[in-house]
Formats: sequence, C-alpha cells, structure tokens
Amino acid sequence: MLTGLQEARSLTEAAYVRLRADILACRLRPGQRLKINDLCAQLGVSLSAVREALSRLSAEGFVISEAQKRFQVAPVSAADLDDLTRTRVEIETLCLRRAMAVRGIDWETGLVAAYHRLSRTPERVEGDERRVSEDWAAAHADYHLALVAACDSPWLLRLRAMLYVQSERYRRLSVPMAEHRRDLDGEHHRIMAAVLAGDAEAGCRLLSDHLLLTMSLVRDLTQQEGVPEPPAAGARTVG
Repeated sequence: MLTGLQEARSLTEAAYVRLRADILACRLRPGQRLKINDLCAQLGVSLSAVREALSRLSAEGFVISEAQKRFQVAPVSAADLDDLTRTRVEIETLCLRRAMAVRGIDWETGLVAAYHRLSRTPERVEGDERRVSEDWAAAHADYHLALVAACDSPWLLRLRAMLYVQSERYRRLSVPMAEHRRDLDGEHHRIMAAVLAGDAEAGCRLLSDHLLLTMSLVRDLTQQEGVPEPPAAGARTVG
C-alpha cells in the first residue's frame, strides 16, 4: 500500500502529466488563465498537488506564474518561435556533430530503424486530415532523437530535449490549419543519408533547413489564421 506521502506524490505527478499533455495538445490554450480550484475539481486532486504541478510546469516554460499565486499558459508569438527555432538549430546541429564524431554501429542501426518506422507510419489520422496521428508523432520524436543519440554530452541532450518539446507546442497549434504538403519523408531520408555517409556539413545543413522550414510554415499559418480553437473534448492533436 502507498503511504500518505507516496500517494500525495503520485497525485501530484498525475496532475503534472495531465496538465502538460493538455498544454501540448492545446486543450489549454496559450495565454489561458488557469484557475486552481477549477483544476482541482477537474483532476480530482488537492490544491497542493495542483500548485506543485503548476510550479513544475512554470520551471519548464509551459506556464507563467503571476502575482498572488495566479498562473496562465505560456503565450506564443512569432518572435518566440523564431528565437526558439534558431536556438534549437544551434543545439541540434552541435549534438549531431558530437554524435557523428563518436559514431558506432549501434547508433547507425538505431537511426535506420527509427527512420524505417517513421517512413512506414501514416502521418494523419485515418478519416481526419486535420489531425496528426499519435503513432506518427512518437515515431517522429524517436527519429530526431536517434539522429543525436550518440552525442556524448548529457547536458546538450537535456537542452535539446527541452527545446524539442517547446517546438512541438507550436507545431501542434498549426496542425488543424495545415494544408501544405511538404516532402517530409524525403527531408528525413536525405538527413539520414548524409549522416550515415559521414558528411557532417551536409547533415547539419539539411537538419537546419528542415527545422527552419517547419518554423516558416508554422509562423505563416498562425499569422494568417491566429491561434486555433482547441480540439474537441477527448481529441488529441499532435504532430
């Protein structure tokens, strides 16, 4: 049986995971004020559990803490997207160079497997072109992680993970509006091919172009349409 302390920690963790997922999926909209009492009722947890979960999310940049213990979902902006993406390019390409410098057969095998899974996974939910599938989102994250998995700097990998998940919030905001069809599979394959060929310059250039194109498309969509309405209850919009 769980002790009182263990149960409290478990409830806090559950609240944190749920709120983080709702922010990423845009069920909680950028700039939305978060009423602690309402969240307690929705999540079925105590005030302290919600406050601790919000504090963790604030430290991660998903939530902004205001005066008098008020919170809101971190807003989005074109300037933030630009800064985030360009910082991500710097860190991702540095991780990639470090990974390629210490490459091994296990890393290469993992990259090929991750690409194969991604290339064989349908991007959109069957019957709903406005939603990217959960399986594709997971395969996409695994592919980008596989590119840099051999990097020998844990700190760089931690920074890279933080930037990736922040970038995903912008991607998910744009998914319901996106009609542009880019050759994502071709982009992913060309990056992998350059990396496996040992061409660090080409690999980093292709990865940089890939991330900057995503930024450009997301920025154009959000500027044209504004922040979209959140998905219907129970829906999960990812990508």
